[in-house]
Formats: sequence, C-alpha cells, structure tokens
Amino acid sequence: MVEPLQTKREQIISAAERFCRSELENDPTGHDWWHIHRVVQMAERLASEEGADSFICMIAALLHDVADEKLNESKESGLHKVRDWLEGQLLAEEERQHIMEIISTMSYNAGTNPLMRTLEGKVVQDADRLDAIGAIAIARTFLYAGWKGHPIHDPQLPPRDSMTPAEYRHDKSTAINHFHEKLLKLKDCVNTSSARRIAEERHSYMEKYVERFYQEWEGQV
Repeated sequence: MVEPLQTKREQIISAAERFCRSELENDPTGHDWWHIHRVVQMAERLASEEGADSFICMIAALLHDVADEKLNESKESGLHKVRDWLEGQLLAEEERQHIMEIISTMSYNAGTNPLMRTLEGKVVQDADRLDAIGAIAIARTFLYAGWKGHPIHDPQLPPRDSMTPAEYRHDKSTAINHFHEKLLKLKDCVNTSSARRIAEERHSYMEKYVERFYQEWEGQV
C-alpha cells in the first residue's frame, strides 16, 4: 500500500526534528533547539499568510542552523552534513535542491548574501530574522556575546559601519554593538509584508531597550 503524500511529509518532518535536536539541543550560543522551534512556528505562520509551501519552509527552518558555519568547521562542512541527510529522505531532487538553496543563502553574513529567489526562501529567512528582533533577540544577543567572550559594552569600541563577513564573524565587538551592526538593521531586510508588520513592533521594542541601556550606563535613570 502506497503511503499518502501527507504521511510521508509528516515522517520527514519528524525525522528532521530528531536530526536537528541531535545536533543542536545542547548548543550554548542561542542557536539551540528552542531557537529552531520558534523559527519553525513563525515559518508556518508566514507560509500560511503568504501562500508558500509550508513543507519546504518547515524542513528548511528545521535544518538551517545544522549547516550554520558558526557551528561547524566551515560553511561547506555544514552544508555537506545537511545534504547527506537529505539524500537519505524520500524527497524529490527538486525539493532537496530547493531546501539546500534556502539554507545556503539565508544567513545575514554581514549583509552580503544575495536576495532570496523563492517565496519559501523569503519566508524562512524572515522567520529566522524575526527571532533576531525583539525581546528574545535581546536575550540571545547577551548569551552569544558571553559565549564569544565579548563584553556587554565598551565605549572605546564603537560599532562598525561596514565590515567583511570575516570581520563580522571574528573581530572583537560587544553585545550592544551587535544591535547597531545587525539587529537594528534587520527590520529593513525582511522580505514579506507579513514579516514586516511583526518586525516593526519588535524593532520598536528593541530600540527602546537600547536607548534605556545607554541612559542607565550614564547614570541618567
């Protein structure tokens, strides 16, 4: 008896969840399973609102940080790991290629990556970027800075206006600088109208936080 398409897809999603958990459950950088969980939930929401293929969006959202170069020896080794896993799943070759295309180009990468080609790519990228805007983003920023050994703030180390991907990844910075160098720029980098509505409110919240941080730093409040 041939299994219906929906059952096969549910099995692949479950397998992707297990694979992701095995790779990221104990991640200390803010790219852990719960980050993935939030991105998947948001990707489902945006896919529904925008009319994207929710299956492709969910699989790409589940696997995107398994391949992240920050969490692997290199970008290539991370992508190879995901590609090998996809080869073992009952997916059409077109689906595999689509998922790999999304994962390989969705990173912020100091703002240097090309624009997403497909609606599904735009949805997954937006879902990931929305987790870097707002209240949870603030918590993740300080978690990541601590993991990197970066200070909370250093007035002698100003935010960088521009940088190469290598500088973005490896040069010393601060948690507060990260807001200026990336997080406060993301509102203008989301792709879909659904994500823009969410980003506006989250961005406003984050702006108020940064303003308050500086006031407290100077003893003004």
